[in-house]
Amino acid sequence: MPIIDNAVYVDGVRTANPPSLEETFETLRDRKGIAWIGMYRPNRDELQAVADEFGLHPLAVEDALKGHQRAKLEKYGDVLFLVLRPARYLDAAERVEFGEVHVFMGHDFAITVRHAEAPDLGRVRKRLEQNPELLALGTEAILYAVLDEVVDGYAPVIAGLQNDIDEIEDQLFGGAAEVSKRIYELEREVMAFQRAAAPLVDIVQSLERGFEKYNVHVELQRSLRDVLDHAIRTADRAEGFRTLLQNLLVTSATLVTEKQNDEMRRLSETSLSQGEQVKRISSWAAILFAPSLITGIYGMNFRFMPELDWPLGYPLALLLMALLSGGLYRAFKKRGWL
Repeated sequence: MPIIDNAVYVDGVRTANPPSLEETFETLRDRKGIAWIGMYRPNRDELQAVADEFGLHPLAVEDALKGHQRAKLEKYGDVLFLVLRPARYLDAAERVEFGEVHVFMGHDFAITVRHAEAPDLGRVRKRLEQNPELLALGTEAILYAVLDEVVDGYAPVIAGLQNDIDEIEDQLFGGAAEVSKRIYELEREVMAFQRAAAPLVDIVQSLERGFEKYNVHVELQRSLRDVLDHAIRTADRAEGFRTLLQNLLVTSATLVTEKQNDEMRRLSETSLSQGEQVKRISSWAAILFAPSLITGIYGMNFRFMPELDWPLGYPLALLLMALLSGGLYRAFKKRGWL
């Protein structure tokens, strides 16, 4: 059975480690303490056995079995059902990994159901056991400790995301390829982080509204308000990251457009330059064609060409070639081709 730890606490001190749920229930009833049962990825039969012992609502049990729930707080009679989405930043992969923790909290019991490796609730339990004065305040202390662990776990995620954004800014203005793709992927991670962290603000505020009704100890009130402050700062940072990434995506698109415009401008200038060269070449070709035409005609060596007998035939041919070439040169020059 995937029960990681099962203990009964009296006045904040661990007094029993029942080997079965039935004995946990009996010990709890005899000693008037609180029970804390930690489970890891239970199946339906295993979780249902706990639900039967402690009277958990079927809808809450179904949510805990399915997993992939949004962070939320629900109340079923005297039992609070809490879903938390812890997160951790994986440095090697440069991505955020999300977990899921379900907490059932009654007057004298707390059941934690973990669906991922993080957070380390064993560390939370050890820290509470080292502070029996806090644990003696009841199951609210367990709830606070779990919330505090989840919120504290968001700090390295914030640092990792900030580092990714700094790298993207350097890549963006350094002209790195495919930076838009990385911005988009990171924005998706930030949105997922927002969905995990932002609901904690409403969750803790809902708990805060019940402080007086349920006579929550003043020390726990202060501790939960501290968790609320951290949750608000985390939500604000995540919102800031999302806004910044959206701006970076717009900037990236602008830079790409400017680069394309510069390329089009360069191609246009090249095309215009090539056109000017073609004009010059065509002009000189036409100028040289006129004397070539006359020379070609006289070079045909026909027998009967009257101009061959004229004394001025040769000078007139040269003059005609000069006049034609000069006229064409002037015409092309006037049009700006030369």
